[in-house]
Amino acid sequence: MTLHPPTRRRRMALAVVGALAVVLAATLGVTRPWMPPAETAPIAAAEDGVSPAPLSLPEHPKVLVFGDSWTYGSAATVPTLGYAYLLADLIDGETVVRGVPGSGYQQPGRIGPVYGERVAALDAAIAPDLIVIQGSINDRREDAAGYRPAVNAVWDALTAKFPAVPVVVLGPAPHELPVGASTARIDRDLAALAAARNWWYISPVQEHWITDENYLTMIDVGPGRKHPSDVGHEYLAQMVADALAQFGDAPVTAADGSTTQPAK
Repeated sequence: MTLHPPTRRRRMALAVVGALAVVLAATLGVTRPWMPPAETAPIAAAEDGVSPAPLSLPEHPKVLVFGDSWTYGSAATVPTLGYAYLLADLIDGETVVRGVPGSGYQQPGRIGPVYGERVAALDAAIAPDLIVIQGSINDRREDAAGYRPAVNAVWDALTAKFPAVPVVVLGPAPHELPVGASTARIDRDLAALAAARNWWYISPVQEHWITDENYLTMIDVGPGRKHPSDVGHEYLAQMVADALAQFGDAPVTAADGSTTQPAK
C-alpha cells in the first residue's frame, strides 16, 4: 500500500476535527451527561439530614439478598458463583439468595413475578439479620410515574414481613456504557426513597463501579448476556461487603449537624 502525505487542506481539516474532539472530550469529562446529578449521594442520607443508623449485625449474620438476574447469578459459570452467594464468606455469615432473572418492581421476570408478589411469597421464618434488596434495570422501560409507588409498596410489604430488620438498598449497576437515562433515573428514585426511610443506599452508578476501563473484564458481553462475569461477580461481592463494613463504622449525623462515632 502506498502512503500519500496529507494535503494542506486535509491537514487543516484534521486539525479542526482534532480540536473539536478535545473540546467534546473535555465537556463530557466535566458534565458526564449520562450520569445522574452529583447531588444523588452514593450512600444516601435521610431527607431531614440525619444519617441512617450504623449497621449492628451479629458475629455471623444471616443476610437475605433479594433481587433480579444479577442476584440470581446470571452469566456466572454457575449461579452459585454469583455475588450474592460469594458475599457470605466475605461477611463470615450466611446469605439466603432470592434472585429472579428479568424481575423488577414493575416488570415480571422470566421465571417469577414482580418484586411485590415475590416478597409476599417469602417465608418469614427466614428471620434474616439484614436484608439487601438489589436492582433493578428491568424497570427501565416501564412507566416512570408508577415507579416510586411500586417501590414503596414493595418496601412496605418487606418491612411488614420482617419488622425491625435493617434494609440496605443496592441500586442498579450498569450493564452497558454509557449509563442509560432510564437507569440513571431509577438510581435517583431509589436513592431518594431510601433516604426518606433513613435506609442505607449503595449506588454502583454514582460510585462508578463499572467503568470504560474495567467493563470488558467485569461484564460478560456474549450474545444475550451483558451480566457480570465470574470476575465481575467477585468484584460486586467485595464492593457490597466493603459498603456493609463502612455502614457499620459510619458516624451518625445528628439533627444539629454534629457527628458521633458508633459504639464498637
